[in-house]
Amino acid sequence: MLTALIDYESGNLHSAEKAFQRMAREVDGGDVVVTGDAEVVARADRIVLPGDGAFPACMRALKGHSGLYDAMVEAVEVKGRPFMGICVGMQLMASWGREYADTPGLDWVGGEVVRIAPTEASLKVPHMGWNDLVIDTPHPVLDGIETGQHAYFVHSYHVRVSDPAHRIAHVDYGGDVTAVIGRGTMVGTQFHPEKSQGNGLRMIGNFLRWRP
Repeated sequence: MLTALIDYESGNLHSAEKAFQRMAREVDGGDVVVTGDAEVVARADRIVLPGDGAFPACMRALKGHSGLYDAMVEAVEVKGRPFMGICVGMQLMASWGREYADTPGLDWVGGEVVRIAPTEASLKVPHMGWNDLVIDTPHPVLDGIETGQHAYFVHSYHVRVSDPAHRIAHVDYGGDVTAVIGRGTMVGTQFHPEKSQGNGLRMIGNFLRWRP
């Protein structure tokens, strides 16, 4: 069993790598590698796409690495490999990003990535820090996670899904802010599970054991 954390030079992957490797040992989840090699991604059993920064820049960077984008798309769309997007990696799953310029996404989960607009003036953007999850739809990756448990966020945009069934969890930040999306073999977290202590590690372990 091989899990590939895709490295397309969009953020420091050290903490994510350590968290996934730790949970792989605990749940007998096989090997975890950080890679920008399209051939490794093509043969991986699970794919993780992290991301930090702006939607357009991340999409350009992903497509700019020779063969990497195509290998990931084939692994997920054709081979049905379990996929997890983290932060901007989750946002790229949507149909469109509206940050700076309209940018096509992977269109794996219908919807658009829009700026958070809290209704309360005291709530600042970016949304940064701990917030309590509200579970909308049961999902194997959220096994053992309940409404009221928290996760760590750093973001200014979130996914507005077209189909409410694809919103797995949200948080309240002067209005609903999408926290987890999913469809088929794909799941995405707006928060950083590798920085969310026990709850995040549980989710990583669940993903490594997930058999969609």
